[in-house]
Amino acid sequence: MDGLPFNRELTAGMLSRDRFQFYVIQDALYLDQYARILAMAGARGPDGPTLRLFAESALEAVAVEQALHGEYLTRFGADATNAEPSPDCLSYTSFLLATAYHEPWEVLLAAVLPCFWIYWEVGKAIARQTPPNNPYQAWIDTYSDEAFGNAVRAVIAATDAAAAGASEAVRQRMMTAFVRSTQYEYLFWDGAYQQREWPAVAAPVGGD
Repeated sequence: MDGLPFNRELTAGMLSRDRFQFYVIQDALYLDQYARILAMAGARGPDGPTLRLFAESALEAVAVEQALHGEYLTRFGADATNAEPSPDCLSYTSFLLATAYHEPWEVLLAAVLPCFWIYWEVGKAIARQTPPNNPYQAWIDTYSDEAFGNAVRAVIAATDAAAAGASEAVRQRMMTAFVRSTQYEYLFWDGAYQQREWPAVAAPVGGD
């Protein structure tokens, strides 16, 4: 993920504002759905300290992310309220929703984990390399912060605990979901850099 143009240019403080704004709007739309999916994951799982910690930590981390995006949207004078999800955003959230409704909760945990884990790893890597006065320092600080790291550890612990008690078949499905979400994370950043939107298609014209 570090090698993606979006992340390389963000690290250098050279990412264009229009690309970052596109990303922030799409991530705001994504997080709105993601928070609901996390709530479903917390509600579906067996009660226990690990799961409760997961639910609390995950939702708190998303709230911090949403506040960060709100700050950037205000700064840019932008609004995500009426924005349309990009193809990558819609595909990713649709996959997570389908997983939430149709897969065992262990698989759902594996599907939501990459969003947390990848952002933390990328955030730490960028924080180590970025020059002073990066215009995106608030973003970097959020995802490299130890408080965010604690939330990530809670999600990892809950997922590991779920895998330990799952059948081999379910563990295989967990891995498949984890890999697919990781691929969607790649596409999401790449789509933001490309500012990938839906293609314009002419409406069909009725015949005689």
